[in-house]
Amino acid sequence: MTLPNIDALTQDALDHYLFPLARKDDVRSDGANIFVAAEGLEITDAAGKTYLDMMSTQTRASSLGYGQDRIAKAIYDQLVGLHYGGTFANVVDVTVRLAAKIAELAPGTLTASVFAGSGSEANEMSFKAAKQYHRLKGKKPHAHKIIARWNAYHGATMGALAATDYLGTRHITEPGVPGYSHIPAPNLYRTPFGMDASEVSEFCAAYLEQQILHEGPDYVAAFIAEPIMQGDGVQVPPDDYFARVRAICDTYDVLLIADEVITGFGRTGKWFAMEHWGIEADIMSIGKAISAGYFPLGVSTVSEEVHDTLTQYVHVQTYNGHPGGCAAALETIAILEEQDLLTRGTENGAYFLERMQRLRELPIVGDVRGLGMWTCVDFTMDKKTKEPFKDDTVKAIANRMAELGVLGGEEGTAIEFAPAYTATREQLDHCVGITEQAILEIAKNMS
Repeated sequence: MTLPNIDALTQDALDHYLFPLARKDDVRSDGANIFVAAEGLEITDAAGKTYLDMMSTQTRASSLGYGQDRIAKAIYDQLVGLHYGGTFANVVDVTVRLAAKIAELAPGTLTASVFAGSGSEANEMSFKAAKQYHRLKGKKPHAHKIIARWNAYHGATMGALAATDYLGTRHITEPGVPGYSHIPAPNLYRTPFGMDASEVSEFCAAYLEQQILHEGPDYVAAFIAEPIMQGDGVQVPPDDYFARVRAICDTYDVLLIADEVITGFGRTGKWFAMEHWGIEADIMSIGKAISAGYFPLGVSTVSEEVHDTLTQYVHVQTYNGHPGGCAAALETIAILEEQDLLTRGTENGAYFLERMQRLRELPIVGDVRGLGMWTCVDFTMDKKTKEPFKDDTVKAIANRMAELGVLGGEEGTAIEFAPAYTATREQLDHCVGITEQAILEIAKNMS
C-alpha cells in the first residue's frame, strides 16, 4: 500500500473539510484521523499505523467489519444494472424486496417502509408519518407534538435535532422546530434526581403520562425513544420500562416511535432491541447496521394501522429507496442470516461484557454495562457519589487507547465499544487489556 503525503493531506483536511462536531482547535492539536485502508476490524491511517477498531468507525455503522466483498459486489452489480429509478409511484425491484424483508424481520405488525439516506432522515420520516396519521385518522387531527427524553440523540436534521438533547447540539441552531419537549430517561447508574434505581421505571413512565397531560393529549402525536440510549454510554433501561410506556401511549392515543438506528439489525443480539422486552412500536426508525456502513441508508417502518391510514404519505426525496443502498442492505441481511451472526453477537457480547466487568475494581471506573455487541465503561471521580469527570480525563483515556492501537468511542462520561459482530474473542480480550492499561496509566498520572 502506497501511503499519501500525510502533511499535505492533513493540511487539505484542515483547509477544506468541516469536521462534524469536532472542534477545529482539537483537530489542529490532536491531528485529524485520516484513514486510508481497512480489513476486518483493522483500519490503517495515512501515517501507516493500524488500529483495532472497536467502535465500528465511531458511529457503530460498520457492523460486519471492513472489506466485505459480497456487499461491495452487490452494490456494483445493482448500480451497473439499474442505478436509479426515481420516486413518487416509481420504485426499483430491489427496494421492494428490501421492504418485504424488513416486514418479515420486524416485530409485530410493522409492515411498510419508506427509505432515505440516514438515521436522521429516518426519524424525520417517522415524525411526518405520526403527524399525518393523526390528521388522516381524524380522532386527534391537531396532534403534532413530539415528546423525547433528556440526553437523547435522534439525529442532526432539524426535526430530529429538536428531539435531541445530547451533546448540546439542538441549542446551536435555535430557535428550532417547535412542538418538542423532553422528559427524564430511565438511567440506572446516574438516576434521575439521584433516586433509587428501583424507582426509576415507575417515575419515568409517570413523568411521560404527566407530560402528555401537560401538553394536551389531543396535541401529542408521538413519543420517541431509543431502546437503549447512547448518551453517556449504553443506557439499558429497566426491564419493565417499555411495557409501562406502551400502556401509557395506548391510553392517550400517542404513537410510540422506536429509534432503532443504532440498535437495529443485530447490535444487541436481536434484529431489533425492542424484542428484548416484547414491545412493538407503532413506527420504527432504522439506519447504520442495516447496510453495515457500506451505503448511506435510513428507513422508517410503520405498523399496519399506520400504513392503512396513510392513504397518501406526503414526503418525497430524490434518493428515496436508492437501489445501491437497498442492494447493500439485502446482502448485509443475507450475511447476518447465513453466518448466524446474531447468535454469535449474543454469545461474544456476553463474553465481552463479563471480561470488561473486571474493570469495575479500577479506581476511576464507576460502571460497566452493555447488551450484545455494545458495551461501555463509565467513569467517576467518586464511586460513592458517582460524580462524573468535568475535565478531559475520559478523552485522555480514549486517546491513550488509540496510541496503544485500539479505537473506542468517547461518549460523555463513558468510553463505548461497538465492534463488528465478526470480532473474535482474541480481539475482544485485547481490547479489554488495552482499556485496562490506559485507565491505570491515566489514573496513576492523576494521583
